[in-house]
Amino acid sequence: MTDQEGMQLALAEARQAFEENETPVGAVLVSGNKILARAHNHREAFHDPTAHAEILVLGEGAKAKGDWRLNDCTLYVTLEPCPMCAGAMVMSRLGRCVYGAFDPQYGCCGSVYDLPADPAFHTLTKWESGIEKEACETLLSDFFQDKR
Repeated sequence: MTDQEGMQLALAEARQAFEENETPVGAVLVSGNKILARAHNHREAFHDPTAHAEILVLGEGAKAKGDWRLNDCTLYVTLEPCPMCAGAMVMSRLGRCVYGAFDPQYGCCGSVYDLPADPAFHTLTKWESGIEKEACETLLSDFFQDKR
C-alpha cells in the first residue's frame, strides 16, 4: 500500500467524522498490505476525551493483530498526533506514522515537540508528514469554518 492510498483511507474516515459532527480526523492502521483497523474521532459521541482516531485505531489494530506490539505497522492519520496519541504510538512500539496536516497547537511529531524521537524512550517511532496535506487541511478548515 502506498502512503497516498493509506492517507486516502484515513481521509475517508475523517469525512465520516465530519458528517457526524466530530472533529474530522481519521486514521488507518496497516501491516504490509493488510488493513488492521480504521477509525475516526468519537470524542463527542463517546463523551470521552481519549476517543481520538489514533487511540481507537491502535487499540483495535492490536486486537486484530493479537499483539500490542505494532512495530511492523504503519499508522496513517490526517492530523499530526497530539501528546496523548504520540505517547500511545511510542508505547505500542509503532513502526511508522504518516500524517497529513501539521498541528501547530498540539502536534507532537515535529510541530510543537517530537515525542517519538525523544531519546528518553528506548523505542523510537519514525514519522513522515505532509502526505495529502492540502486535502487534510481543507477538511479541517471547512469543519471549523462551519463552527464559527
